[in-house]
Amino acid sequence: MDNLVRELSGRILKKVQPNKVLIVLGARRVGKTVLVKEILNKIGEPVLILNGEDINAHDKLAIRTIENYKQLLGSYRLLYIDEAQKIPEIGLKLKLMIDEIEGLKIIVSGSSSFDIHKEAGEPLTGRKYSFNLYAFSEKEYNQVEDSISKIDKVRERLVFGNYPELIHIPDQSDKIDYLNEMVSSYLLKDILAYENIKNSQKIFNLLRLIAFQLGGEVSLQELGNQLGISKNTVGKYLDLLGKVYIIHKVEGFSRNLRKEITKNSRWYFLDNGIRNAVIANFNPIISRNDIGQLWENYMISERIKYQEYSRVSSNNYFWRTYEQQEIDWVEERDGTLFGYEFKWKEGKGKMPTQWKKAYPDSLFKIINQSNFEEWIG
Repeated sequence: MDNLVRELSGRILKKVQPNKVLIVLGARRVGKTVLVKEILNKIGEPVLILNGEDINAHDKLAIRTIENYKQLLGSYRLLYIDEAQKIPEIGLKLKLMIDEIEGLKIIVSGSSSFDIHKEAGEPLTGRKYSFNLYAFSEKEYNQVEDSISKIDKVRERLVFGNYPELIHIPDQSDKIDYLNEMVSSYLLKDILAYENIKNSQKIFNLLRLIAFQLGGEVSLQELGNQLGISKNTVGKYLDLLGKVYIIHKVEGFSRNLRKEITKNSRWYFLDNGIRNAVIANFNPIISRNDIGQLWENYMISERIKYQEYSRVSSNNYFWRTYEQQEIDWVEERDGTLFGYEFKWKEGKGKMPTQWKKAYPDSLFKIINQSNFEEWIG
């Protein structure tokens, strides 16, 4: 199967501009390098390529002077740095190049947002465009799938997820090996390299607890008690797991009604395959008791991709009351509230009475197998 055209491709290409830095962020193995190299081919200009994991790149950029960078670039006016967050003071170095070398266009990519934004954020204010790239989206799969095969493919992706390399791996046991390797060798690697965190087992156990609590509120204190660490450490680990694009935080919605619960947050995996690797369960959905959680997680991850790629501006929440009335996903956009419930099996559903009473002008919809495609773009 040929490489799918990524939804971000056209928009990124338009933003490659003189004296601007274009930043592409995302988890390892979601296709950042492939995407950038395809864009470089379309640009068709000579390009200097550096890799932040290569110590030689560090040496070449170490002396932060205009003259050094002019000598490094020579006649090149297009620079690409992969894994840019690995390079010390990358933000200041990029700022100097962009400000002082006329006509220079820079593209950088990184597999963790905490370093790249910490290093490149403030120095590049007004000088950068940032994009988040995720594993394949359902809209991207439409290039090679028809409506007849779609739902069967979705059933498979609910278990194995959407990492690009999986489309070239037909055997299920090989898919399992790939995802297990992803968790052990790539994703947690980014976490453990940050601030000299060495306790990989605690982080993995935390991920397992989150994986079993999809769709439920997470108490930092309870997680800390289960893991034998402080709630502050739990919060720190969760934040880092979010910044390397493994999980995504959703907070509770409230406009100060006394019955609404907002204290704890919910966490979802950005890829179902990673979630299932963490709990070591790749059974087909027909034999699982967590299909509701898988569907909810998948729909939320796909909605996040849709919002990012379509530049939909929305505040996202869940909603629940002490009387156990709840809505899985709430969007606040364009002055309107939109409530969504996720149901794997088609059936009737209605707006919770307390929600309807508190927010009578809001809209409500059930997202199931028959209508999910229109909702995720």
